[in-house]
Amino acid sequence: MNTSAFLPFEADLDRETALGVLREAVAGADDGELFLERRRSEALVFDDGRLKTASYDASEGFGLRAVRGEVAGYAHSTEISESALRRASETARLAVGDGGGSWADAPAATNTRLYTDTDPIAGAPFPVKVETLREIDAFTRELDPRVVQVSATIAASLQEIEILRPEGGSVRDIRPMTRVNVSVIVEQDGRRESGHAGGGGRVGLDGLLAPGDWQAKAREALRIACVNLEAVPAPVGAMDVVLGPGWPGILLHEAVGHGLEGDFNRKGTSAFAGLMGQQIAAKGVTVLDDGTIPNRRGSISVDDEGTPSARNVLIEDGVLVGYMQDRQNARLMGVAATGNGRRESFAHAPMPRMTNTYMLGGEATPEDILAGLKDGLYAVGFGGGQVDITNGKFVFSCTEAYRVQDGKVGAPVKGATLIGDGATALKQIRAVGNDPALDPGMGNCGKAGQWVPVGVGQPTLMISGLTVGGSAT
Repeated sequence: MNTSAFLPFEADLDRETALGVLREAVAGADDGELFLERRRSEALVFDDGRLKTASYDASEGFGLRAVRGEVAGYAHSTEISESALRRASETARLAVGDGGGSWADAPAATNTRLYTDTDPIAGAPFPVKVETLREIDAFTRELDPRVVQVSATIAASLQEIEILRPEGGSVRDIRPMTRVNVSVIVEQDGRRESGHAGGGGRVGLDGLLAPGDWQAKAREALRIACVNLEAVPAPVGAMDVVLGPGWPGILLHEAVGHGLEGDFNRKGTSAFAGLMGQQIAAKGVTVLDDGTIPNRRGSISVDDEGTPSARNVLIEDGVLVGYMQDRQNARLMGVAATGNGRRESFAHAPMPRMTNTYMLGGEATPEDILAGLKDGLYAVGFGGGQVDITNGKFVFSCTEAYRVQDGKVGAPVKGATLIGDGATALKQIRAVGNDPALDPGMGNCGKAGQWVPVGVGQPTLMISGLTVGGSAT
């Protein structure tokens, strides 16, 4: 193959041949591209005092797409060859049919680089990674005699992509990803509780394997576990809730973010469909999706259609001003693509997805916000959640939360869940803190069976009238 044209795949395919087949596939279409990908990933899990898992995966392939109107034909293969590409072209063309489409303009070019292109897997020798995991295990157990179990993970991957357009241009991106996680189980008087901490981003392993970094994660995981040892049953009922900064933005991501993706609004299935330009949140609430933050887990120099990533304002001072768009939905809605066309891999077609979604800070101090909470919950950690996009209703479980009465933070509570709907919750925000923060780099987002890495963030917030589920006191 022509290695000066494509990423160095092991393939029987050159650029000119690929371009010719691609042009045949999209003849009469509105849009389309050839997406090539090579991915390598490694994960080491240390559990129960030993190396439990050491895995390495490598994959490569292509996806060919032809788009016409609301229909897209998509075919993919792990064999990068002329014959495989021609078979894919025949399949993709079935969605296009005969006739001529109105061809979409190619994405704008960019030279922006938001992260290193160095392979993080090669950033440390395998024995060093194993020894670091042993050190994490030993260090965490020595912190507290109540520790009965430690699990630590080091994960790294490198995704290399190239997108070939029918106009003849192409764009490349090399995307590293790393993460270190620590989980702890503590036991006291027959009661066991757990805590978890972790994070990373599009960075090398050097910083994450430094003792100062993983020791902080170990201490945080232990702190959360010990807090939960003292937790009492959560209260139930409608009450005001203060959300902490950073990771609690996952509630914003799920309850609001998905509802602002272009496909749901074009089809009218989102709770926010048809509300552009209207006040959908309390004044002072500004929400962005920004894929341009350097080194962040959710950042992308270009999306998986070749559109440069962008800093997109979705809600400004409570008013809905934008949706997140891929190329197809943007064209059908008569607006510009926003750099949010993402896919899990070459085996998946792109769709509108979030990158780093967060709320800007306000003027209130976290101390004043908590002081104004007369009887409610202070939630600073979240686990899993479920959201119905059509009505925005959500249920989230709290991994760390406290009862607050008369502005005083009291005992931690266990088993609390937050129940509400995104549209109502946005309007019931009563205070926005001046302490905006992003999560530590541990978010994954699922949609239509596809998973992509994302970031979330927010300042301290007070939301009135959420329903708290749990165990009655």
